[in-house]
Amino acid sequence: MADAATWASAGRGAERGARVLLVIGDKPLANTIDLTLRHGRYLRRVTETVGGAKAALAEWKPHLLLVDIDTEAGAGIQLIDEARNHAPVGVIALTRRSDLRGKLDAFERGADDYIGIPFVPDDLVARARAVIRRTHGSAGELVPRLRIGDLEIDVLNRKVVAGEHELHLTSLEQALLYLLAANAGNILTREQILDALWGTDFVIESNVVDRHVRALRAKLQNDWHKPRYIQTVPGAGYRFVSAADAEDD
Repeated sequence: MADAATWASAGRGAERGARVLLVIGDKPLANTIDLTLRHGRYLRRVTETVGGAKAALAEWKPHLLLVDIDTEAGAGIQLIDEARNHAPVGVIALTRRSDLRGKLDAFERGADDYIGIPFVPDDLVARARAVIRRTHGSAGELVPRLRIGDLEIDVLNRKVVAGEHELHLTSLEQALLYLLAANAGNILTREQILDALWGTDFVIESNVVDRHVRALRAKLQNDWHKPRYIQTVPGAGYRFVSAADAEDD
């Protein structure tokens, strides 16, 4: 997800919807949050750096700042102070840290909310809407269903329609699908998936990623030998592809 492409897309619709600025250095995470926010008709920009975020705050005047406070070795938290110089803007702090100190620091600087990573997609949708409503006056229309290839993802009912089949997902399966789909075409290693869905501090058995991918594939009726959505890349990890792309391989 290139900054330039995202910014250009936002510029074309500058008069529509709430503006949301994402400051996230981890590209797979940024892609996943960007996809999740498509459940609202928001204009979205993404930057990986604190400097880029400061420029966007001054020039673009977002209604919501979603900042990974661990960006640039913790310098990202300074953006909460910066945002207060460009009010009104709501702030949601993101972090992988589980300590109380980080939460207190974010709130004392003026953050409106705090989301730990890993996160559940429907939780992010609800929290973003709540903060945007307070700063923008309206959160706008909720987009409950997204289409990704021939999949239709329903965030309200936590279900997916794959072709003619309707299936229900657990919260973890939902998060796994968003992660893979948001990074379609790119290989995600098992370590990246572990970090995104369980966190770096969580000690679990080594095959947990493979087990959950198998469970999601079974629900998607995704044959391992002829994968329609989730491909295994031997020795590397997993890659999400559309059904059409898989048939072309």
